[in-house]
Amino acid sequence: MENKIILKAEDLDGYLTAEDQSDLAKLNEMFGETMKYFEPVNESKIIEGYDRLGHEMQKICSKHPRIKVYSFETEIQAQAEASRVIAKLRDVKTDHQEFIYYSQRAYEMLFRMAYTNQSTDKKGHIIVKTPVNFPVQNYAVHKIPDIDHKINNSVMCVMLRGALLPSMIVSKEIEEFSSNGYITPFALFKISRNDTKNENNMEYVLDLDKSFFNLEQLDGKDLIFADPMNATGGSLVTVVKYLLGQGVKPKSIAFFNTISTLKGSIRITRALENCTCYTLWLDPVMNEKAYIMPGLGDAGDRLNGCDTKEHPRNIIQLLSDYGHNISSLYRSQMFEIERTVLG
Repeated sequence: MENKIILKAEDLDGYLTAEDQSDLAKLNEMFGETMKYFEPVNESKIIEGYDRLGHEMQKICSKHPRIKVYSFETEIQAQAEASRVIAKLRDVKTDHQEFIYYSQRAYEMLFRMAYTNQSTDKKGHIIVKTPVNFPVQNYAVHKIPDIDHKINNSVMCVMLRGALLPSMIVSKEIEEFSSNGYITPFALFKISRNDTKNENNMEYVLDLDKSFFNLEQLDGKDLIFADPMNATGGSLVTVVKYLLGQGVKPKSIAFFNTISTLKGSIRITRALENCTCYTLWLDPVMNEKAYIMPGLGDAGDRLNGCDTKEHPRNIIQLLSDYGHNISSLYRSQMFEIERTVLG
């Protein structure tokens, strides 16, 4: 295990308070009651159960100001949009291309919540040259929030595979909103869970030999992590604790998730004092294998397709497999990632 960092589940649970444990136990009990109506399906009871769970999670989140849930923080119209996007991502009938499309929508919504929804932001201007050139070349002016001070110090930190495309999406949003077209540097971490373990004895393994990052580039920066799923919180805590141990002092840490468990979000904000978790949707519990319930399956496989055990793809192969549509849309981001990996 030389040059590998391991974090164990018991280390994570050590960050939880007695009140946290009590809140999470109540959610587990409530979800267990709701599951009784999954088979045979009793739709009215399922709706009733999830309604109670939603209200309880919102009440618990009110005690954790660094957990930002889109459906709790935004107006009713935006909540409906988030609900529809999550429903499509969860659906077993949603194919690969649709899953990418709705993932892009999800991260655009999360970006707005984190960076552009504050009415106090100053306004910037974009002057656009249009295709209309008669009787003279036409231009248009559009106002956007001036958020350079929030985004121009950021570095995208990728916890590989499922996190790759979401990280590119957030970096692209930063580039689009930056007045100078700021393209985030990338730091790539090879972090995995030991899936032979259960939730209560899970191990998180950071493989430094297969990671690509510059410690000096991370010091004093606003570190951004974007991962479709936050189940236990262990992967993020493992990476950040390693960086802190190497003397890296981030200015801030932001974690963006399509779906997170409340337990994972609480663990992270308890373990990392300057980290804020932004999630589009909060799910109540995990099963004993540490999979989110009701969840959306393996987001990495649904975004990237499945690897075989004999031929796992490296980061460059994953980029290549995205195809022309993705590579042309995220050209700047792919160049930065390739430069980070290939030097």
